[in-house]
Amino acid sequence: MGKIAVVSDSNSGITQEQAKAYGIYVLPMPFFINEETYYEDISLTQEQFYEKLEGNADISTSMPAVASVTELWDELLQEYDEIVHIPMSSGLSSSCETAIMLAQDYDDKVQVVNNQRISVTQRQTVLDAVELAKRGRSAKEIKEYLEETKYDSSIYIMVDTLYYLKKGGRLTPAAAALGTLLKLKPVLQIQGEKLDSYAKARTVKQARTIMIDAIRNDLVKRFKDENGENMHIFVAYTKDKELALDFKAQIEAAIPGQQIEFVDPLSLSVACHIGPGALAVACSKKLPPA
Repeated sequence: MGKIAVVSDSNSGITQEQAKAYGIYVLPMPFFINEETYYEDISLTQEQFYEKLEGNADISTSMPAVASVTELWDELLQEYDEIVHIPMSSGLSSSCETAIMLAQDYDDKVQVVNNQRISVTQRQTVLDAVELAKRGRSAKEIKEYLEETKYDSSIYIMVDTLYYLKKGGRLTPAAAALGTLLKLKPVLQIQGEKLDSYAKARTVKQARTIMIDAIRNDLVKRFKDENGENMHIFVAYTKDKELALDFKAQIEAAIPGQQIEFVDPLSLSVACHIGPGALAVACSKKLPPA
């Protein structure tokens, strides 16, 4: 059995400290803030990011430099036989496509997984890859499984302010102005490649109810698992953890017997586009028993 390294990026929400605990490797995502380069969880903390974001700094995201990817792979292949590389969804960034191209020079020793996930569902993909490696699967077998099951997840996100969607060009100024006037709290969804509109709420309370109903509907109709026995369920947020912990309690009350496994900050690349005060609930199908 070959020794397999699992690599991801900080879009997964996995910190450098957590990566060490999991025995994996995480590429920090670069950010350009007022023309200076920062790296998520290396030279840019969550607190520093929101301070700059709310201070109206000019912030843009980028993908990891090609050299940082290949240098990590080269270093790991001195110790490991194969690499499973899990970047964020190809529908949200070109980093996956770039990694697939770079892997062509590695004689199948690097398997790049395009399983259309980001944030907490991407994190679960990484943990599933670690478990599959422990079960003796090859890098190619892990890639194939993770891509076959890429749609076995959902994310619903409530955006507290339309300002950052407008600023990032994802919402027209007119739509943003109308939404702000009506105090709308849009609920977005990710099922597969892209971030799409799901519903519009007038209040945070209504948005939370919409998200809980949506995830419960997925459990029943998409996954045929009403009680979520074979699903992981997660809560994520931007900036306000207390709000997220309250949402966690609300979900657990609405879906009896369900324990929320993670309450994690959304990765900064997501937060950059939706701003503070956002809440998310996500689910991902569990690995079948070994």
